[in-house]
Amino acid sequence: MTTYIIRRLLLSIPVLFGILFATFALARLIPGDPCRAMLGEKATKVVCDEFNHRHGLDRPIAIQFGVYVNEIAHGEFGNSFRYSKPITELLMERLPITVELSFAALFVSIVIGIPLGVISAVRHNSWVDVVTMMWANVGVSMPVFWLGLMLAYVFALTLKDTPFQLPPSGRLSSGVTTIPFFVAWGLQMGKDSFGYNIFDFFSRMNIFNSVLTADWVVLKDAIKHLILPAFALSTIPMALIARMTRSAMLEVLGQDYIRTARAKGLARRAVILKHAFRNALLPLATVIGLSLGGLLGGAVLTETVFNLSGVGRILYDGITARDYGIVQGFTVVIAIFFVVLNLIVDISYAYLDPRIRLN
Repeated sequence: MTTYIIRRLLLSIPVLFGILFATFALARLIPGDPCRAMLGEKATKVVCDEFNHRHGLDRPIAIQFGVYVNEIAHGEFGNSFRYSKPITELLMERLPITVELSFAALFVSIVIGIPLGVISAVRHNSWVDVVTMMWANVGVSMPVFWLGLMLAYVFALTLKDTPFQLPPSGRLSSGVTTIPFFVAWGLQMGKDSFGYNIFDFFSRMNIFNSVLTADWVVLKDAIKHLILPAFALSTIPMALIARMTRSAMLEVLGQDYIRTARAKGLARRAVILKHAFRNALLPLATVIGLSLGGLLGGAVLTETVFNLSGVGRILYDGITARDYGIVQGFTVVIAIFFVVLNLIVDISYAYLDPRIRLN
């Protein structure tokens, strides 16, 4: 297993280098001039020349790429044109919001998608199966931005002043404040070798931080603000998980050992959950892992609709402003998450299927 993990990590190096190159090239293929996107169309050539020189955009492309790779090797992603701040600092501020939203959306997807898929497989060709798969097709094709606006309209306006009212935007209500868990615990956390406090990163996840500090008021308010964006973002992976669960369960339920288990008189619940569902987890693990990566990268519209200042929102602003640093830095970080998640999924195969571990 150790040799396998090391081999996968080594194979990830050329993949990440290819991602760096593709991101660097595609960022510069975005139509528009960074200078005029930042300073306006009336910016003179002299002003733009000074802007390009200050940000190193007047150097040859090969040198710019070399500088970019060198910065990443030292744990930096350059500076933002728009915010005049290091990209790493922006990542530490914005990434926790997207991570919290993505995990919440994945939780909703798993909690709803898997039971629906199992029920649909067990009740194959019944009205339950038909309705579930129709819903799954609608969920895959439904625009997230439209669903987000509809949810905000219904739960913030139509259901206003009712127990079902939910906040349409933001992360916390006005007047609700949080205290970082390491401050509440009286700990003095210094910065790491790159100059950043990793504990501050985790403290920016309101739900995680409120649990550690036992601040139940903040926890309740944070969950209320997260329900609508998490559900809107979860519809596509929820539908994919439901369909994959149904497909995997149908394949397993047709195997000989399932018929043998039924013939031996095992309870239906034991046959479905212990024998069938357990052996259907392998393809499901792949879908869940890739769904989390997709959620991290696909939160742009959701964060924009619900006014969440996460990775998706700042990436949208960076593309609009032709801010190469933001586009490159945030895209590379999301790609790294994909590579790591794929590695975790591959390792999980060995624990879900003993045959893979023996091979």
